Amino acid sequence: MAGRKTSWPVELAAEKTPMTMGRIFELIEQAGFPPGVVNLLHGGKGAVDALIDHPDVKAISFVGSTPVARYVYSRAAANGKRAQCQGGAKNPIIVLPDADMEMSTRIIADSSFGCAGQRCLASSVVITVAEAAKTFTPLIGDAAVSRKVGYGATAGTEMGPVISADSRARIEGLIASGVAAGAKALVDGRGARIPGFENGNFLKPTVLTDVDPGSELARTEVFGPVLSVMRADSVEAAIEIVNRSAFGNMACLFTSSGAAARQFRYEARVGNIGINVGVAAPMAYFPFTGWKESFFGDLHAQGTDAIDFYTEKKVVVERWPSNWSRKF
Repeated sequence: MAGRKTSWPVELAAEKTPMTMGRIFELIEQAGFPPGVVNLLHGGKGAVDALIDHPDVKAISFVGSTPVARYVYSRAAANGKRAQCQGGAKNPIIVLPDADMEMSTRIIADSSFGCAGQRCLASSVVITVAEAAKTFTPLIGDAAVSRKVGYGATAGTEMGPVISADSRARIEGLIASGVAAGAKALVDGRGARIPGFENGNFLKPTVLTDVDPGSELARTEVFGPVLSVMRADSVEAAIEIVNRSAFGNMACLFTSSGAAARQFRYEARVGNIGINVGVAAPMAYFPFTGWKESFFGDLHAQGTDAIDFYTEKKVVVERWPSNWSRKF
């Protein structure tokens, strides 16, 4: 089989955070890439539709929310294009009683509150098994309270604001819905005010306990610094909660038991598995393997999947009878 590249890539910057990709393209220019090899486009839905519908665009790769991922995938498929569309996530973590609780708490706090929870690999659910709740719950509460929130350029700041006033209002609304459904606010980060930045979109780390796995809060990707703590009687029951989710991006387990880790690796229906890590992000040479409503498509991002996705392959079959002349 032979592969041939047929077009140059176009990057559509995130509508709400365009500066990051703009900076990356400045670095691409500084690195000496020839003009036009990689291209940056700004815009919203109109730009997205134009790229999906244009006959010169052969493939679409997307990262964003599940509703938009499903839309992009459907429209790309209708246009006869290959697509890899990565959607939303919930990223549950199971904590067993035999886990190193202090280490687990530190890692889980970073996973849940890093970047104010605004990343597709942030954990937003912890399922404590049996006696683990008694030790883990107060520890994660202390970690949330002690996290320094403020302007990111200020020394010692561990968490900045959420992206916009609308985002803060949406997240606070999800917290309220969780409390209304019976959850308890162990640490409530709503109404945060940072001296000198009173008009900022700050929301402090929030920890809700006794969260109902069937509630809106448990089903929705919060995309903010909110951690829901649930309880299960056994590792089997905890895995069942993981598998009940519509999302299947990643899930992690904290334990000192190899047997429990093995069971979790085989039974959890998610694409990226972590054992005693807070973010199961594969190295670049492995595919980023979301499942269920966290991914639409066949070939994933990263690794050989990514190379195959961007390669048009052809098979050449030849026959040269001995009495034919061949000139090369």
